Amino acid sequence: MSPPSGGRAPQQAPDEERTLEGEQAQDALAESGRRSTSRRELERHESFREISPEVGVLDEQAFDDALREDPDEALGLLADLVGATDERLRDLARTLAGRVVIDLVRTGAPRRRGIGRLRHRPADLGGELDVERSLDTIAAARARGESPALDELWSREWSRPDVALCVLLDRSGSMEGRRLAASAVAAAAAYWRAPHDTSVVAFDDRAVVIAGQGAAREPEAVVGDVLRLRGHGTTDLALAFRSAATQLSRSQAARRVTVLLSDGRETAGDDPVAAAGALDELLVVAPADDAEQAQVLAAATGARLVTVTGPADVARALLEALTG
Repeated sequence: MSPPSGGRAPQQAPDEERTLEGEQAQDALAESGRRSTSRRELERHESFREISPEVGVLDEQAFDDALREDPDEALGLLADLVGATDERLRDLARTLAGRVVIDLVRTGAPRRRGIGRLRHRPADLGGELDVERSLDTIAAARARGESPALDELWSREWSRPDVALCVLLDRSGSMEGRRLAASAVAAAAAYWRAPHDTSVVAFDDRAVVIAGQGAAREPEAVVGDVLRLRGHGTTDLALAFRSAATQLSRSQAARRVTVLLSDGRETAGDDPVAAAGALDELLVVAPADDAEQAQVLAAATGARLVTVTGPADVARALLEALTG
């Protein structure tokens, strides 16, 4: 890939100085969340007045109606409501957003053919009792007037392939509405696919680690933090890829996938193609109406490209790509 017309900054601070984790990351998110959106600005959404007819009010039934009519528009509005100047409305929207985004991922998840298998093991190791396989043991124990020991019985459970995910969220430029909602859905979908081995990193010319690899944060809390993001800085894809490599190096998973949510335009930093070479597997998720640079990036890095029409399409596209 060639540098953008404006060129890149001649020098960058070391990655460790531009990567925020723990308290530093939370401070950065809090600072970002201070930039609020007034009711006048929110009125650009046609359904805003129905969903919030007055200050401090959020009509969930009206929102549900809007979500059925136009999911992308409703999700974009909800993302903006989380940043509302109206404090009461903002709190209500944050609570609603966690539920709505998680429910969207759950109901929109495709059938997972081929991504799991039924595993049998002794019941003392956990799982659901397999009565059919344990029937002879149970019958023999009853004939003796005894209770069977757990290690004599069989249990079963569905196991998933060993996969770790790092989701990179491009927060440079405009970060509001539908784009912000798409980021929240992507983070939630990753937790749905790999609940115990997912990290989420937002980046511009810095990397903010919203959830570290294997930190096992509640998905609703991660969604809430993602929705605090606002556009900032230039786009350093190389830093993002190095951050993903660092996060995924903490995982023992056999398959380690980096998911980049971006239009693929880099405006700062080193060559992203070289940095992507350290990644095991890269999946680029780009807006369908602005995917040209993402196609160039995917071709140059050997990544798989998936395009989405809006935030409501992200969960389906991402989960299908990861299980296909």
